[in-house]
Amino acid sequence: MDNKIEIIGTILSNEKVDLRSEVSGRVTGIHFKEDAKVSKGTLLVKIFDEELRAQYKKIKLQQELANREEERKRKLLEIGGISQEEYDIASNQASTLHADLDLLSAQLRKTEIKAPFNGIIGLRYVSEGEIVSPTTVIASLQQIDPIKLEFDIPEKYGAFIKKGSDIKFTVTGSDKIYKGTVYAAEPMVDVATRTLKVRARSSNEDFSLRPGSFIKIDLLLQKDAQAIMAPTQSIVPMQNGSKVFIYKQGYAISKIVKTGVRNDSAIQITDGLNAGDTLITSGIMQLKDSLKVNITLSK
Repeated sequence: MDNKIEIIGTILSNEKVDLRSEVSGRVTGIHFKEDAKVSKGTLLVKIFDEELRAQYKKIKLQQELANREEERKRKLLEIGGISQEEYDIASNQASTLHADLDLLSAQLRKTEIKAPFNGIIGLRYVSEGEIVSPTTVIASLQQIDPIKLEFDIPEKYGAFIKKGSDIKFTVTGSDKIYKGTVYAAEPMVDVATRTLKVRARSSNEDFSLRPGSFIKIDLLLQKDAQAIMAPTQSIVPMQNGSKVFIYKQGYAISKIVKTGVRNDSAIQITDGLNAGDTLITSGIMQLKDSLKVNITLSK
């Protein structure tokens, strides 16, 4: 059998960010279209910056004058025309203006919102002329090729999940089978749910897979050619486990079993049965241990 489990997961963007302005101000330019591809570094939104540019020009001029004054006094210091203190004052003034210019440059950069990675822009939530703040969401940018798949598996299967494990999955409402590869897992089990969070990636070149969609995942744990599989209807649940009835020399004999993974129609028996045992699959709720029975073999 293919030792696999079926679990529910969610599609995530490979990368996602809500675009916001780092400074408050008026939107003077919107340079993107909704639901369009953008490249890393592309200018998306421009915030009013005329006052900052005026300050920058002013400080830039003051810095040039301070640099010339510092150079003039350095030459005077070399010939003993001024004291070291006078030169230090001029040098400090030039350095201060240089720092002010760097600060204004950083503030000007914040008036431009650029794409931090390649992706698709979502819907726009502001208009040109609108006042925005750092709390205003302008739009979302998502990278959806490849996409991430996130799901939780029971802790008992944690040892089977490794980087590179293959998975198959389907999206709600579609029978198309997609493939993915596990690339990471949380280092610890969630103590509340006793599950391990796992992530995989899958190609999405046609952008048909949408973040937020539910998926059903077939997670292949291992191949086991010797696995004993019992039909689901033959398993009798009990308070502390499960049992089955086997047919032996005209009698129904109950056997306590341990179960493993399951598929659509069968459950793996990891302990309690031997290959070749004849399972009773119908009328089991009326059976008792050592009850004499007649059976009809099914194919």
